[in-house]
Amino acid sequence: MRRKIPSNAALMAFEAAARHGSFARAAAELSLTEGAISRQIGRLEAFLGVTLFERVGNRVRLLPNGERYAAQVRESLDRLERDSQYLMGQPVDGASLDIAVIPTFAMRWLIPRLPQFQQQHPHICVHLAERMEPFVLAGSGFDAAIHFEHPAWTGMRTYPLLHEVLVPVCHPALLKEGRGATALDALPRLHRRQNPDAWERYSRETGVALSNPATGARYDLHAMLIEAALAGLGVALVPRLYVEAELAQGRLAAPWPDGKTISKTFCIVLPEPIGLSGKPVQALTQWILDEAKNATMAVPQT
Repeated sequence: MRRKIPSNAALMAFEAAARHGSFARAAAELSLTEGAISRQIGRLEAFLGVTLFERVGNRVRLLPNGERYAAQVRESLDRLERDSQYLMGQPVDGASLDIAVIPTFAMRWLIPRLPQFQQQHPHICVHLAERMEPFVLAGSGFDAAIHFEHPAWTGMRTYPLLHEVLVPVCHPALLKEGRGATALDALPRLHRRQNPDAWERYSRETGVALSNPATGARYDLHAMLIEAALAGLGVALVPRLYVEAELAQGRLAAPWPDGKTISKTFCIVLPEPIGLSGKPVQALTQWILDEAKNATMAVPQT
């Protein structure tokens, strides 16, 4: 069935006229005559059966229906332009993947390792987009997601990667010689806003006494907590897998025990089994699984 969609020329003329509030300025932007703009908008109004502009002499004013439609058309044209530019930028003889990923995981774990994948698969371009919450993967435009295990992924294929085990870390300058694990209670503590009882659970699990676990500044992302710890603002309770490099370099210190329970498990989510996925998806998935296995083997036991 033929779609009931106005012509692109009419929509572009309307959007420009609505944005400028002037047929003349819209004509100048689109390199058309003012009469051509007027005719395109007239055809659009006839197609829709709705008056979009009020004409008063040589002036025009967008009517309420026109204001709503202009916002919708602008959003659609912007999206079409983005999608077109994205397609124009795809490699002619290669492949591309769109991956949704938790932002801190992308910044602290995945992106630093991606050069190795690019060396092995130079023909595959990996695009990353931030997604904080689980979503419906089918029809989303993403080839895969790297996220936490969650019931929302039911029906998808999930492959476990890494466990999130929390460890307190701070700038070495905050530590004073001769003060053991009990020093933690005397230091300022930093919190992740979405996990407000993490310090209380940590104290209960490890036996490290904290007089008031809830005190301290709060941040939205683990990435913010890590930067705050690096800045010497306090002790951050963060996933060990995010700070292995800083601990190895001595930029952060972790003299206290790791948490005893697994907070969450990271996984890669596919819309179908890896064996049925396209070769680029298979290549990336297998590489991530191997990297996660190697990272797990390299983590010292505490």
